[in-house]
Amino acid sequence: SDYQQLSYNLNVNLCQGGPLKSRSLMKDSYTPDVFQKAAIDPRHWHGRTINELGRWFEKYFLAINVQKAMKEKYG
Repeated sequence: SDYQQLSYNLNVNLCQGGPLKSRSLMKDSYTPDVFQKAAIDPRHWHGRTINELGRWFEKYFLAINVQKAMKEKYG
């Protein structure tokens, strides 16, 4: 990606003798089958469905907006 290329170029220019190939600790730590099994399911995210998360965020931001309005009105 662009960020990896930029990082590599900065390392080569600033720290002479940089690595020939950038490496990822995460990719080096796991076997390739782990990444194949880790498909993201958009409907089930960390034990919660997208609808539940959406409702939680709606309530959260509504509460924040109410707090702001109360603060503006009553100081």
